[in-house]
Amino acid sequence: MYEDCVGDAALGSRGQETIQLEEESFAALLEKNDVAGERLRPGQKVKARVISISGDSVYIDLGGKSEGMIALSEFVDESGAVGVREGEMIEAFFLSVQDGIRQLTTRVRGYSSVRLNAVRDAFEAGIAINGEVKRDIKGGFEVSIGGVPCFCPGSQISLRGSREEGQYVGKTFPFKVLDYKEEGRNIVVSRRALLEQERRSRIEQLKETIAVGMDIKAKVRSFQSFGAFVDLGGVDGLVPISEISWSRIDKPEDVLSIGQEIGVKVLSLDWEKERVTVSIKATQPDPWNNVAEKYAVGEKVSGTIVRLVPFGAFVSVEPAVDGLIHISNLGAGRRINHPKEVVEVGRQVEAYVLAVDPENRKLSLSIQPKREVKKVVLPSQGEVIDGTVDKVMPFGVFVKIGDEVTGLVPNSEMDTPGGSDHSRMFPAGTTMKVAVLEVDNGRGKVLLSRKALKVMEEKEEFKRYQDSLKSEGNTSSALGSLGETCLYTDV
Repeated sequence: MYEDCVGDAALGSRGQETIQLEEESFAALLEKNDVAGERLRPGQKVKARVISISGDSVYIDLGGKSEGMIALSEFVDESGAVGVREGEMIEAFFLSVQDGIRQLTTRVRGYSSVRLNAVRDAFEAGIAINGEVKRDIKGGFEVSIGGVPCFCPGSQISLRGSREEGQYVGKTFPFKVLDYKEEGRNIVVSRRALLEQERRSRIEQLKETIAVGMDIKAKVRSFQSFGAFVDLGGVDGLVPISEISWSRIDKPEDVLSIGQEIGVKVLSLDWEKERVTVSIKATQPDPWNNVAEKYAVGEKVSGTIVRLVPFGAFVSVEPAVDGLIHISNLGAGRRINHPKEVVEVGRQVEAYVLAVDPENRKLSLSIQPKREVKKVVLPSQGEVIDGTVDKVMPFGVFVKIGDEVTGLVPNSEMDTPGGSDHSRMFPAGTTMKVAVLEVDNGRGKVLLSRKALKVMEEKEEFKRYQDSLKSEGNTSSALGSLGETCLYTDV
């Protein structure tokens, strides 16, 4: 019994020593394996090298032959790619010891510190980093860069700050980190900064490749009331609405569509203001070049009324060629106050060509054919004509010469006593022989005279008398002189 008691006592003493030695050994082991000789505390940050990747775990060297384990899932991004390699130095945070294995994490506020460091490194180096636009939020977008949430202001998502629903969400783009504050709690990124940099590079390239007058390819990007913007390869060009088509158009979208590829001609370049003006119609032949050959004066044409204005109606006779029917040529002889009284937009009409002026891009039309102007033959000065009194006016008598010409005999040329009543002496229809004093071919006016006719007749009678004397052999100059004196001085 005693021996048993002693034995039990001895055993108890040895057991306590063994337990004590084991505790001391375990404590020493922990002491030996702690990083930098310090026991790891929950949340303590360590910097360690990745020594292996196995299964679902990443193992890191904590020094003193001690290892730590981090879940591999912390290094896998949205695409499934593993973002860590053996030998890489990483930062991690101690969590606890489970089953004798030190458990660590790279996650800070729910995301990997490795990814956070990548964002910080991109910020410090000023380089681009890819991020996925997660959602549209107030003032901008939430962008995930390797699981790290960042903020992109709405004005920084594109060159124009467009926020059309669904245009960016779910897509991945390169971003520039503009701000990295509060150890990653406040990260601001920009896509526009990279686009601006790319745009400036393309402008420099365009400066070397395009010039005024050059034909280039473009793609329609957007519309404005004043024209269309086209993409010239990273740089916008403006097509003014007047340069879209030779035809008159109200809106650019009436003839163009977004994304349409077109040919344009460079009209002007202003690199300081980054303005490039181009033209579509300049690449096409001017339809007015052969209008004079296609439309002859007097020819009948068909067209559609496309516009009414107070002074007439415009008729489209072919694409980009409009003719004007003046209001005076719309009423078929009837006076009208506005074209809408007789025609309307969209109506098909037939008209006659009055005049063609390609230089000023004018085509004059008329509903009625142009009246042919008859060529009037005026009499010659000094000619003696038989006419008919047309009408008597206070200043003279109008005498009709033939069917188309009327001349005036002023009162001073009527060869009648002063105060004579010509309306009673020469009523309309009276036959009157007159002499032509003057002819104004430009204005079509003829001045007549009865007085000059009398003088002409007296001269002719005297000439006949002289001729008769010569035939009898009497050529006395004295008689001739006396005769002329008596004839023209009323002696």
